[in-house]
Amino acid sequence: MIIIIDYEMGNLRSVEKAFESLGFAARVSADPQDIASADKVVLPGVGAFADCVNNLRNGGFVEPLLAHVKAGKPLLGICVGMQMLLDTSEEFGSHRGLGLIPGKVIRFPAGMIENGERLKVPHMGWNNLLIKQSSPLFKDVENESFVYFVHSYYAQAQNEADIAASCRYGEVEFCASIWRDNIMATQFHPEKSQAVGLDIFRNFGEL
Repeated sequence: MIIIIDYEMGNLRSVEKAFESLGFAARVSADPQDIASADKVVLPGVGAFADCVNNLRNGGFVEPLLAHVKAGKPLLGICVGMQMLLDTSEEFGSHRGLGLIPGKVIRFPAGMIENGERLKVPHMGWNNLLIKQSSPLFKDVENESFVYFVHSYYAQAQNEADIAASCRYGEVEFCASIWRDNIMATQFHPEKSQAVGLDIFRNFGEL
């Protein structure tokens, strides 16, 4: 069973429907105790980092989630769900993350220019992946495939070995996906990335 954590921050139903369409048993749950019996866990995230991590802690999800990872079971973080895996975020102050992946979350610089035009922040829309290593998520996914992003902040992983894929926006080449052992995550939204996103969910479901 794939448990999608409901801590009131994320595209929960769209993620659940994507897995169901691929034939996997998936369920949205607001009960931290369900994590213990899950084969795999998805940590989605939409909104501000502080709100997300506070809801996660206040909902009692952190300890079961860390136990799930320690047991070697697969975890997939999405968007802010990926950012929370790092040590800290500078979004609206300084906030502590889960500390599973060394690094911090920072904002895109203001005033970026590309082809003579000022780039908007948030980075929103389709952009291509630069695959750095053979993460299980990217089985049969072609390098430079387009996926869908919506974010103003990005993960700056401390160790290059944790970066499964990057993406370029203006002058910044940022971490678009993380992979360390059973921990996998994407800054982009697979549930909004059409066929490529479904391939990524299928790869996670088949682990």
